[in-house]
Amino acid sequence: MTATLLIDCRPHDLGGGFIVGRVLPYRKRRMVGPFIFLDHMGPLEVARGAPRELDVRPHPHIGLSTVTYLYSGAVTHRDSLGSNQEIRPGEVNWMTAGSGITHSERLEYARAHGATMHGIQAWVALPREHEETAPEFHHHQGAAELPEFSEDGVSGRLIAGTIEGATARVKTHSPLFYLHWDMADGARRSLGTDHPERAVYVARGEIELDGYRLSEGQMLVLEPGRAARIQAHGPSTVMLLGGDPVGERFIHWNFVSSSRDRIEQAREDWRAQRMKLPVGDDREFIPLPEGAG
Repeated sequence: MTATLLIDCRPHDLGGGFIVGRVLPYRKRRMVGPFIFLDHMGPLEVARGAPRELDVRPHPHIGLSTVTYLYSGAVTHRDSLGSNQEIRPGEVNWMTAGSGITHSERLEYARAHGATMHGIQAWVALPREHEETAPEFHHHQGAAELPEFSEDGVSGRLIAGTIEGATARVKTHSPLFYLHWDMADGARRSLGTDHPERAVYVARGEIELDGYRLSEGQMLVLEPGRAARIQAHGPSTVMLLGGDPVGERFIHWNFVSSSRDRIEQAREDWRAQRMKLPVGDDREFIPLPEGAG
């Protein structure tokens, strides 16, 4: 048996009408390797002149790295380090929060030109020894930094980590992999056993995985130590991810930590406005949710 758990994404409103499909965390499976959060964004048609309510206003993070990966559209990232970077399809903006960072994600391109917003937002929990590391932000693009392949009807990009002899130039803090495959109808490819925890998510189309049929919005967590044979039924976009487990984590709002006390401290820091807001985007912020605790 190849699979251990099937997860269906659940609708979640980010505010302003931007509905995402939340995959991780799930009540029966909090993490896959170090991946502790996965949201499927869109596809959402954003018209020119769309309201700013669709933006993700400034908010904080600790204890994790974030990556917003787009299939279409664009997002403008600003953070408290002074980074100001537009995220475009196929590029990687890897932000390590560590001891604390704030950032915003604005749909400035879509408001100016109109766009179809479609992508994945993922969080990666940091190992305990790196939870309080200094925050960092790095932008990556192109095959020299993000290894690509195309063969037998499958084109792929390694977003982060190492798998099957390829390594992305994204600075990570624990063994992991994060892959994007586009599969033509009928194409086949196997996912090996390089990492102890692995999962496959269908962002578009339908696939068959060792007898399991998966459609858009479904994740299959795989049994350790067994290769998975994947076949596309129609053009499909597949995300593959996993790595070494990093141990139990608590998650509260935008905070991830191995310590409940550290999360409480982060809550109080944000409530008291002790965290610096993004440079160039410091006129508003998302308040700590009511009743959070």
